[in-house]
Amino acid sequence: MALMDISIIPLGTGSTSLSKYIADIEKYLIEKNIPHALTDMGTIIEGDVDTLLKIARELHEIPFKAGAKRVYMAIKIDDRRDKETHLGEKVKRVKSKL
Repeated sequence: MALMDISIIPLGTGSTSLSKYIADIEKYLIEKNIPHALTDMGTIIEGDVDTLLKIARELHEIPFKAGAKRVYMAIKIDDRRDKETHLGEKVKRVKSKL
């Protein structure tokens, strides 16, 4: 499994608040039962790379459908193939060393 850290920033909305748009993205992920974790700075999604890229494309369209005139999206993918990894495991390993 790979992890994707994705930040989607709607622009041209007439407001500095983004929570409405992020809530739409969160609802989509929940409805589709996609393993993810919402953070203060973005969302982390778990899956194989092909699926993650497909999800990124779908998420990119959500703010446009809600009226945004422009969408800026930043993606980071951690694709480790020597062992399976899941959401939260990196944090657990670090915390176990504290």
